[in-house]
Amino acid sequence: MRKQPSELKNRDLYLNRLIAFQDTEPVKVITGIRRCGKSSLLRLMARHLRESGVKAEQIIEMNFESMEFRGMTAEGLYQYVKERLPETGRAYLFLDEIQRVNQWQDAVNSFRVDFDCDIYVTGSNAYLLSSEYATYLAGRSVEIKMLPLSFKEFLDFHGYEVRESRGPAGALRRRVYDRDGESYEPQELLEAYLKFGGMPGIADVGLDTDKALALLDGVYSTVVVRDILERERRRGQRQLTDPELLRKIIMFLADNIGNSTSISTIGNTLMNERLLDGDRKKPAAQTVQAYVAALLESFVFYEIKRFDVKGKEYLRTLGKYYIVDVGLRNYLLGFRDMDTGHMIENVVYFELLRRGYDVAIGKVGSREVDFIAATATEKRYIQVTESMNDPATRERELTPLRMIRDNYEKIVVAGSCDNPVTQDGIKIIRLTDFLLDN
Repeated sequence: MRKQPSELKNRDLYLNRLIAFQDTEPVKVITGIRRCGKSSLLRLMARHLRESGVKAEQIIEMNFESMEFRGMTAEGLYQYVKERLPETGRAYLFLDEIQRVNQWQDAVNSFRVDFDCDIYVTGSNAYLLSSEYATYLAGRSVEIKMLPLSFKEFLDFHGYEVRESRGPAGALRRRVYDRDGESYEPQELLEAYLKFGGMPGIADVGLDTDKALALLDGVYSTVVVRDILERERRRGQRQLTDPELLRKIIMFLADNIGNSTSISTIGNTLMNERLLDGDRKKPAAQTVQAYVAALLESFVFYEIKRFDVKGKEYLRTLGKYYIVDVGLRNYLLGFRDMDTGHMIENVVYFELLRRGYDVAIGKVGSREVDFIAATATEKRYIQVTESMNDPATRERELTPLRMIRDNYEKIVVAGSCDNPVTQDGIKIIRLTDFLLDN
């Protein structure tokens, strides 16, 4: 019996981006870490097409993780699609995890040239759109960058509803309700989000630690094996063959999210703290660089650069790394001291990416602003802190923002804050409100 597809849950943020490019020439390329929902997004788009009047025979769906298509060549892919083209109307091609087809770009480029079709592909590796692959689709593709669930999506996937009301003084109040009508403070659900993370599969197993760990173990193992250790030998890239070194680097980066980090720092720490087994020598910088690059390519970690606010230029000095999902970090390090301050910073960083911002660390003299978030039309300076209740912390977080003389929005996002107000033109906002406001 063929496996029945699971119930589709809405990912409107990404679906609307796909719909905006429907029936346009560019190939729609959906990228993101494994199991973040790319396959479901393709199914949501296919459902949208059917509901819009597109006939079933116009939609061709292929998942290259299936044994059905194992070993398929670019020529075989071309022939498979050609034999299934509709007699009338445009074809809609949904090609899931296409990087498993060698020279897939030849077939996709031929589809564009030879057929009347609209093309959607997914991949779990950034190499999909880099180096020689990109030359085939240069100017002819648009990338939809997909992430695990936001806090709002987490609530929706787990069956919670946010209701808003106004207090006697006009202040906005929020409560979260489950399917049985039980109500919670948003902060209670935020704590669950910080613990379990936003992998969509968690919603299928429920907020149970053992089940969540099993699911996250599957995500981690699949990414490490399929996207890193078994990746094909690629032009100009070294093959990664040391799973133990890879795991140590992953553990180091997971334990240091939000900290300034360099490639040499990683190698030195592994050696000085005796984190390498036996009498192993310190790994060469280029080796560490190759492993970190693979983790970035596979969307496990994201790197953020520094920007000098006064000099208006990017700096080559230390950047920072953030992990794509805080649940994955907890799986790796255990649910010990979760370093809430950096976890909150991690969550805010990815929320800004979801909202379409380019994000950098801000350098203001000798001070630092956690994030400069910019689009073509706006800019925001953002500090992130675990709490704004202590006067010394409050002053520390506000000082770098006061030093910036332009008129762009400046805010502090705080995990807890008894008095969220605007001070010196700087808005102080609770993390739950920041995550639920948009």
